[in-house]
Amino acid sequence: MTIPPPDGSRDRRIEDPTNLWIIHPAGRRLLPWFLARGISANAVSVLGLILGALAAAAYANWSSWPFVFLGLLFSTGWLIADGLDGMVARATGTSSALGRALDGMCDHGVFALLYLVLAFSIGTSEGWSLAVAAGVLHAVQSNLYESERARFHRRVRGLAPTPPAPSRNPLVQLYDFVAGSVDRIAFRLDAAMLRAPDPAAFGRAYAVRALGPMRLMRLLTANARVAAIFLACLAADPRLFWWFEIVPLTAVLIAGLAWHRIVEFRLLRSAGAASSQSSQSHIQRT
Repeated sequence: MTIPPPDGSRDRRIEDPTNLWIIHPAGRRLLPWFLARGISANAVSVLGLILGALAAAAYANWSSWPFVFLGLLFSTGWLIADGLDGMVARATGTSSALGRALDGMCDHGVFALLYLVLAFSIGTSEGWSLAVAAGVLHAVQSNLYESERARFHRRVRGLAPTPPAPSRNPLVQLYDFVAGSVDRIAFRLDAAMLRAPDPAAFGRAYAVRALGPMRLMRLLTANARVAAIFLACLAADPRLFWWFEIVPLTAVLIAGLAWHRIVEFRLLRSAGAASSQSSQSHIQRT
């Protein structure tokens, strides 16, 4: 079986460099093996959770540098599985609301395990307070970033927003509500894009302007957090990772969201001015 090419579902201009050169190529190499054995996307998500749990077990011994490198190895395996489950779902046409939520919850589950293990290993009230605060902020940061990234990819193609497939599962409903919260603010640009004579051209113009905030928010990916955990544990102080989560990454989220909304506002203003000018020209001709 030949190695399938990238499916084009992600815009390389805003992709994390480690995804481009390490994580996704590794996933594409493994994809034929998983497809040949009929391994489902959900099973790959669970495999990722297991690898993440092994990473947490290794990082429990963060005072020993060989275990820190072992934690990085398992964490990298989890990142590969995290991308591979989506590849399997698209290749087999088995994408679903449950699978989407399972993927997200497994991602959060891995970091929850890491936080718990590190908090237990430190064993102080300060450590637990930092772990809880960082965990809550992590969930908010990741959900909002994922919705921003999905919005960017959709708009680049000039496509209308598509509501997620309905589900009666309360966990799926909660996940979709949080992940789509900014959609309820950003809908005006989507409406303007769909009214444009050429929505695809509008989307391309948007993408050029939105590259800045989207590239800034790459720091909110799991890849950046995996690197931060590794470096903090290698420095023999896991609390450094939690402070990185609480202060710099929260600042990145706020700045990225504000910058992205400014881009949308300016595009709306430009589109409004162009529409007004076009209407005046039409009136003068008639």
